Amino acid sequence: MAVYERQTTIDAPLESVWQFYSRVEGLEAVTPDWMGLRIESVIGPDGEANPDPLVAGSEVALSMRPFGVGPRQYVTSRITVRERTDGGAVFRDEMIHGPFAHWLHTHAFYPDGERTILRDRVEYELPGGESPGIGRLVGVAASFAWLGFEPMFRVRHRRTKVRLESV
Repeated sequence: MAVYERQTTIDAPLESVWQFYSRVEGLEAVTPDWMGLRIESVIGPDGEANPDPLVAGSEVALSMRPFGVGPRQYVTSRITVRERTDGGAVFRDEMIHGPFAHWLHTHAFYPDGERTILRDRVEYELPGGESPGIGRLVGVAASFAWLGFEPMFRVRHRRTKVRLESV
């Protein structure tokens, strides 16, 4: 299983960062324009449309068309964990439909005085990752996937800083 990680310190208190990431509007605000993001639907665990804030059990259906090339890619993720404690906060979403064989994204938030440390960790597996004979090809493809993650998460973290540090 491949892993991508990125960490950034945000000059804003934990509660502000946590609240920002509690809503689908936060996802829309930090996603690079070149991803062509479109939120298709958001359903709460009780079937309610557009829950605010997002809670464990919520499902977010979205589509992307990076750089406007190729067909739209449809993804549905379920929030499996959403917890706030004195020591920080965590929000985890798992892809239940989409282009990856496995996708588990953990957003972790830790207080650092009046600042917040934001850590993203994505565990992923490309389709066919366990098939014999194509493991080497999948390893190369995973490296290219990482190259796609790096600019996307760099922009997401930069936009989070700009948005929350200017408040």
